[in-house]
Amino acid sequence: MPKVKKTKGGGRAEHSRVAMVPLAEQILQSDEVKSSGRVKSRGRRQEAEDEYVDERLSRKILEQARIQQEELEAECGLGKTAESKKQPTTVLGSGSRDSDSEEEEWPALGQGGDGEDGEGAAGAEVEVDPEDEKAIQMFMSKNPPLRRTLADIIMEKITEKQTEVETVMSEVSGHPMPQLDPRVIEVYKGVKEVLSKYRSGKLPKAFKIVPALSNWEQVLYITEPETWTAAAMYQATRIFSSNLKERMAQRFYNLVLLPRIRDDIAEYKRLNFHLYSALKKALFKPGAWFKGILIPLCESGTCTLREAIIIGSIITKCSIPVLHSSAAMLKLAEMEYTGANSIFLRLLLDKKYALPFRVLDALVFHFLRFRSDRRALPVLWHQSLLTLAQRYKEDLSSEQKGALLELLRVHCHPQISAEVRRELQHSKSRDEETAAPAMALD
Repeated sequence: MPKVKKTKGGGRAEHSRVAMVPLAEQILQSDEVKSSGRVKSRGRRQEAEDEYVDERLSRKILEQARIQQEELEAECGLGKTAESKKQPTTVLGSGSRDSDSEEEEWPALGQGGDGEDGEGAAGAEVEVDPEDEKAIQMFMSKNPPLRRTLADIIMEKITEKQTEVETVMSEVSGHPMPQLDPRVIEVYKGVKEVLSKYRSGKLPKAFKIVPALSNWEQVLYITEPETWTAAAMYQATRIFSSNLKERMAQRFYNLVLLPRIRDDIAEYKRLNFHLYSALKKALFKPGAWFKGILIPLCESGTCTLREAIIIGSIITKCSIPVLHSSAAMLKLAEMEYTGANSIFLRLLLDKKYALPFRVLDALVFHFLRFRSDRRALPVLWHQSLLTLAQRYKEDLSSEQKGALLELLRVHCHPQISAEVRRELQHSKSRDEETAAPAMALD
């Protein structure tokens, strides 16, 4: 008997059972229509469409629609009183700086994030000791220059430059310097509107070519930098620091970036995150940074303790070439003393550079100038002297150490002066180290 083959649908038993049915019955069964278990739901769908929404669901829908309508009216300034209005999450135009300062503030001197990532407790304020602040104010300039607006400063510089250039051009060619085309003015007024509301994204191409223009200051004045948002100021600093030469970048830092930073700190008692990032990005050209931001800030005589702490934190976090830092310390040591000088000198000394002897001599003379000053010096002054003794005690001569020890008798601090005296007395001098090889040769 031949072997029975298996089928896909069943096994041998099912095949044998089908084989026992007569052929006539199999034909009749194949002609019958098999009923399926599927029930069409067309009628049910039609019934569901004919049904109405019940009263409870209708009430919920109407309530949600009313809430959404109230929110829209509150955002558009309609409807209820000002107390019940909901403040919009994004503020453009003149309120953009307020929004930036409330949501994305950057605390200074290690209290905020590390670098541009924004990590840390953003929004924390800088804690300033009232006694230190009073001591700093004692050494501020008694007759500080009047604080002018950014537009006044830019317009004055532009007028001076334009007069100078027009004079040169008229002498050379005999024709006056042409004014800006009205179409150019119209374009950059549109750029001003974009920058006054800018939060993120691409900048207008017309703004990116400003550093390449010969009259970039005049074009920049049309955009009104005092109305830029903090994010736009950061992007502008990136563009100008990388495309301008050092001298021109210094002018941008001094005329645009520094006044904006000082105004922001004075108004909000802290610095916006984007402006803090702009300060760090400006160090791309360290020479322009020192000449356009740090030195003018100290020369003004009105640098507050809060400003010195925030800007000084940039020095702590960023890497700065030794030559630029040495030149900055030499300038700070030679200028008239203010409390901010001690903060910046201490932070630069803590970077442990291999300083030239000329800079060390200027720093020592800076402290020796206070032998005839009978005022009570702030703690920051004693701290900077301690830092000098700790970092460069072996690079000082024996005469300089003796003069500094005499200075400690005039200006003495209960805790710090004893530490300075110990550092100076228990260390080698640079003249002793140079004399030792000569004695060995003898």
